[in-house]
Amino acid sequence: MSETKVNDYLEKERLGKLMIRYAIPCVISMLVAALYNIVDQIFIANADYLGSYGNAANTVVFPMTIVAIALAVMIGDGCCTFVSIHLGSGNPEKSRQGIGSSVITVIAVSLILTIIYLVFQEHILTAFGARVNNETYRLSKEYFFWITLGIPFYMFGQAMNPIIRSDGSPRYAMATLAIGALINVIFDPVCIYVLHWGMMGAAVATIGGQIVSAILAAAYLFKMKAFRLDKDSFHFRPGLMKKIIFLGAASFLSQISIVLSMAATINMCVKYGAKDAIFSQAEYSQIPTAVAGIVSKFFQIIISVSAGLAAGCIPIAGYNIGAQQYSRVLGLMKRLMSVEALVGLIASVVFLLFPHQLILLFGSENESIYYTQFAVWFIRCQLCLLPLACVNKGSFIFLQSLGKSLESSVLSVTREIVFGAGLPILLPAIWGLYALPFFMPVSDILTFIAVAFVLNKIRKNLLKQ
Repeated sequence: MSETKVNDYLEKERLGKLMIRYAIPCVISMLVAALYNIVDQIFIANADYLGSYGNAANTVVFPMTIVAIALAVMIGDGCCTFVSIHLGSGNPEKSRQGIGSSVITVIAVSLILTIIYLVFQEHILTAFGARVNNETYRLSKEYFFWITLGIPFYMFGQAMNPIIRSDGSPRYAMATLAIGALINVIFDPVCIYVLHWGMMGAAVATIGGQIVSAILAAAYLFKMKAFRLDKDSFHFRPGLMKKIIFLGAASFLSQISIVLSMAATINMCVKYGAKDAIFSQAEYSQIPTAVAGIVSKFFQIIISVSAGLAAGCIPIAGYNIGAQQYSRVLGLMKRLMSVEALVGLIASVVFLLFPHQLILLFGSENESIYYTQFAVWFIRCQLCLLPLACVNKGSFIFLQSLGKSLESSVLSVTREIVFGAGLPILLPAIWGLYALPFFMPVSDILTFIAVAFVLNKIRKNLLKQ
């Protein structure tokens, strides 16, 4: 088999079989990436010397890890699309050069971000509501410092994951992250409960897993299947990198907008919690921030499944676009959107029926009744329309895989920044703290109207082609 056709099964194999082969490992990879912070929070919440203060601190730091992953997936997903399209059109040389430039870029960007975090730590934490009380601020500083030291390894592993998938190795990509996550799960209880290292312990366990994932990802670069990387591959090519970043822009916006939305949500929790009869009391002031963070983690789990399904289809869609197999692209789009809606429906039913059981994972039995009551309300209100959220997220990524970065970016900005950051500020300003969680379903209803219009337009274009 020639080098240029090493992945030609992507235009011949049944679509359902390809989706299972690529999407399931990708979903697991995305879940593992999301679970790093969530696992930390579960162990932190159940440590009696950390509790809701540690929960709040974890919530404050979480957006900074999202910034890191936003930059990583911009490079990784962009490169994955770039490589898949060029392999499909029979041009492996461009694919090789694109991967080399992406590796150089993610290393440089990760080091710059690490320096920024270390230099401006206090300003960043203050902007994300860490000063809600002294204990939350102290724990936030401790956790953020150690998590920052792992940023280069975290970003490298996340960026290489979609690149490995584009080479036809979704299982290996999954394994690199899964092994790292397993290390985190093993060492979290040791560091937190046995050694009593507190927030530092949670961060150290996380960094250990990230280092192992990065090493495994780097090892794969020396045994790629579609082609071999050589010294010339690692010459930085600004022109290619510009195209890759453009293709990955939607992934970046999708992730970075979570940061803006969380910043708005956390600050509104602090602002309007201070006006509430219960949460204005010092001993309860951290509860709205902690709860908002927990619910965002639940959302992150479901949206990781949604994003994993769509991202797993990037090599399939990109290759078939390059090979001009438009009917297969249309069939893939229909299957993907159906699965996205089903995943969202199942998730919403679970959150609506079992919020009490879910909040127990985060130490609610050790907290006041106000913690549980507010959490149950927040979960049910914010996560009631996940079918629309999943279809929206899947659409952003799928459009990106077709090379429709402009459409994907506009939709993503509208949902995640205009609605996702604007409504958390607007709704509580009118109706108070308890209106805050409704920003999510309202955002997804408005976005779905636009998404339906764009997908129908894409469907018509594919039929014509």
